[in-house]
Amino acid sequence: MTLTPNFYQDRLCLNVLAGSKENARAIWQAAEGHVLVGVLSKNYASNEAAIADMREYAALIDNALSVGLGAGDPNQSQMVSEISAVLQPQHVNQVFTGVATSRARLGQSQTIVNGLISPTGQPGQVKISTGPRSAKCQDGIVPIETAIAMLQDMGGSSVKYFPMGGLQAVDEYRAVAEACAKQDFWLEPTGGIDLENVGEIVRIALDAGVSKVIPHVYSSIIDKTSGETRIDDVKQLLAICKTVLAR
Repeated sequence: MTLTPNFYQDRLCLNVLAGSKENARAIWQAAEGHVLVGVLSKNYASNEAAIADMREYAALIDNALSVGLGAGDPNQSQMVSEISAVLQPQHVNQVFTGVATSRARLGQSQTIVNGLISPTGQPGQVKISTGPRSAKCQDGIVPIETAIAMLQDMGGSSVKYFPMGGLQAVDEYRAVAEACAKQDFWLEPTGGIDLENVGEIVRIALDAGVSKVIPHVYSSIIDKTSGETRIDDVKQLLAICKTVLAR
């Protein structure tokens, strides 16, 4: 199983949550393999339980596993690093301060490790105090260029920009996309993304020149009753992204 995600046209890969192993397999097939399937560490009582269950997920989707925190919960940072070291997934979600630990524990550079940074209300300025202790302190706000350079220093692959609220902070998001392009860093827009706004969100990143984009589309395509991601929505999501890339 490969450690590298299957990007569509080497530019875009979806990231959605799975409600079950059957759902994960169906998502992967519907997305034609151009997807990272999220499973949240927060849903498990122990590392052992997470490793055993997530390993079964990975086997069904050619290792297109995205180990998640759970709503960006900084308290899950250490667990994510520990289980990812064993699982060797294609994708790891981390808070800003957890990136170096995850990369060191993985022991290789192929797995994508993102670092969570947040909007501040000021284009060009981002919050990096997203770790278990720093999140409880006064906001640590730095220029987006500095945040990216720090992530690169720590072995990170991409910015996870969360919570975006869809297009509510579009000017800030555009500044992040431009900085990612300038510094040759990947971008993972996250929070409030749905079938209505995903095309615009992806287009902004691609137009800025971001080399690889991983949009996270979660709650908006999850069936409230079953807790599973709707497969028809995944197909539509991929079709929208293909259309944007074809322009």
